[in-house]
Amino acid sequence: MQVVILADGAAVADYGAKVFKQQIAQKPNSVLGLATGSTPLALYKRLIAAYQAAELSFAQVKTFNLDEYLGLAPEHPQSYRAFMQQHLFAHIDINPEHTYVPLGAAADPWQACMDYEQLILNVGGIDLQLLGLGRNGHIGFNEPTSSLQSRTRIKTLTAQTITDNARFFKAGEYQPHLSITMGIGTILEAKKIMLLATGSAKAPAVQALVEGPLSAVCPASALQLHPQAIVVVDEAAASALQHQAFYRHVAKETAALYQRSQRQP
Repeated sequence: MQVVILADGAAVADYGAKVFKQQIAQKPNSVLGLATGSTPLALYKRLIAAYQAAELSFAQVKTFNLDEYLGLAPEHPQSYRAFMQQHLFAHIDINPEHTYVPLGAAADPWQACMDYEQLILNVGGIDLQLLGLGRNGHIGFNEPTSSLQSRTRIKTLTAQTITDNARFFKAGEYQPHLSITMGIGTILEAKKIMLLATGSAKAPAVQALVEGPLSAVCPASALQLHPQAIVVVDEAAASALQHQAFYRHVAKETAALYQRSQRQP
């Protein structure tokens, strides 16, 4: 696992956008795994700006989102489909038929989970998976105690996740307590994974995922098993890490190595 510590949230978004742009430049028909929440927003703004500046095109790209609230139709303003449409898809040249989000309003949600797994297999898997990080260590909606080999499935949200996400719902508005999410096993099959985390509230979860034991209690710790996982954090989110100096040293030496070899990281 590579840990990159940057000054602030803006630098984290810049770094993340650079990784996405490199991925699309190297493989224009990339399959991208996407995330919702507050952390990816700055990254998506940078990708939109890069598209508007004609620096990249999403015309051949396919996307798969991590999760969706169970029971919300795609047009519901609090659905993750609506979130992606508002904050990314409507502003780039991606084919709408190539943007996949779990069907939260499916008549048979269990079948929808199996269908989602098959869709990912049909396109050859995900090339680059973006992750955020919950304060309790969740990735996607894989809450603590989730199986590290889990597949796309229905999950019950913890009280903390419900509370954290309540700010997106109006007073009195129905807030789902269930979701459809890619499983941890599904996420780990991506060829490359990039997790972004910012702010001091995420510091304990960052420390657990990087330096804690591999444990279902911290679902994000499963990234320790992945050969190409990168964790990009700001100073505040890195504040609980015990080996910051080493991570900075590794990042410096890795950058120098790639510069000498003239290869992209």
